[in-house]
Amino acid sequence: MKWQQQNVSYSTLFQSPEEGWQLYTSAQAPDGKCICTAVIPAQSTCSRDGRSRELRQLMEKVQNVSQSMEVLELRTYRDLQYVRSMETLMRSLDARLRGADGSLSAKSFQELKDRMTELLPLSSVLEQYKADTRTIVRLREEVRNLSGSLAAIQEEMGAYGYEDLQQRVMALEARLHACAQKLGCGKLTGVSNPITVRAMGSRFGSWMTDTMAPSVDSRVWYMDGYYKGRRVLEFRTLGDFIKGQNFIQHLLPQPWAGTGHVVYNGSLFYNKYQSNVVVKYHFRSRSVLVQRSLPGAGYNNTFPYSWGGFSDMDFMVDENGLWAVYTTNQNAGNIVVSRLDPHTLEVTRSWDTGYPKRSAGEAFMICGVLYVTNSHLAGAKVYFAYFTNTSSYEYTDVPFHNQYSHISMLDYNPRERALYTWNNGHQVLYNVTLFHVISTAGDP
Repeated sequence: MKWQQQNVSYSTLFQSPEEGWQLYTSAQAPDGKCICTAVIPAQSTCSRDGRSRELRQLMEKVQNVSQSMEVLELRTYRDLQYVRSMETLMRSLDARLRGADGSLSAKSFQELKDRMTELLPLSSVLEQYKADTRTIVRLREEVRNLSGSLAAIQEEMGAYGYEDLQQRVMALEARLHACAQKLGCGKLTGVSNPITVRAMGSRFGSWMTDTMAPSVDSRVWYMDGYYKGRRVLEFRTLGDFIKGQNFIQHLLPQPWAGTGHVVYNGSLFYNKYQSNVVVKYHFRSRSVLVQRSLPGAGYNNTFPYSWGGFSDMDFMVDENGLWAVYTTNQNAGNIVVSRLDPHTLEVTRSWDTGYPKRSAGEAFMICGVLYVTNSHLAGAKVYFAYFTNTSSYEYTDVPFHNQYSHISMLDYNPRERALYTWNNGHQVLYNVTLFHVISTAGDP
């Protein structure tokens, strides 16, 4: 088909927004033939019955599951190493007990026996970890096979077995979630000494990594200040952040309030200044995907943490997903915890913790448990824990070293099992220790 350079005036005969097809015609070519031009969609596959689009969505789901698998393996590696070292210790102690033959004093023998009694419960934990490791290997293989099947179907532009593939993806997501819950979660029992990463910016601010990114993605986001800010710096790696190099700038279309921002699966979630609106900003497209008011939530320093700073709304991510921590007038100033749908920002469920927010220094979520510090100043400790799975609470006593005496941001990263902190112009990390309770088949 040749384009004619003379006397060609196009008029649209057919255009389908769904398919992207556009059909044009000219008046008449010199040889008397009608010239038609068809512009096909940018993608080469047809979206017959919407199946092609649905397959692409399935592919994205499988990719998310694959990334979650990697996050899960990273998070449980240290636990497996620890339990295996305990197994070696148990075998060593058992061998010493069996080979004692009266050579040990009664006191030494009793000390060995007591030590073995302490370690004995770890044997069942070890076996459970080994079984769960095999489960992770099988899940990874299923993800690989499923991804290959979907790719093959996309290439053939068909929809054979689509319903079966959809069911497999849903089942895989459910199994992965259950596995992550069992392996990755536990009760907070300790916080390490602080690790100062960098001293940069003002007294208040926030910094974070993406909790859902694969291990090869080590980007760091940096947001200086606690109100009316719009500039977000994205560093390529943690090393680049430390050196202050290789970064790009995002200019948010709407300013933020507070320091309770979080990056989750490629998007920034933050509180719009002077409102109770939650904004989801997508970094790759540099656009706001969705924004929604949080019903009844206080804002503009109505119910902040003890340090103020427009910290009325605090967003968090843990092993269970996206959370919002805030307060309403109906809850008389007590902390409210809500699960948010990360796509729509709708509240799926809320809990009233009964803890006054103005008495809290900061807060963070681990495994569905809200942990609250009693101060933002020196001498602070993790003082209160609220368990969303049982709607119950307890007072705790987990100290941590507040090295620079003024914490204005404290957030848990489930991928790295670490607390990210902004402490008086310093970006600081804390490792956490979680106590795992694994129920066996005979447990209630």
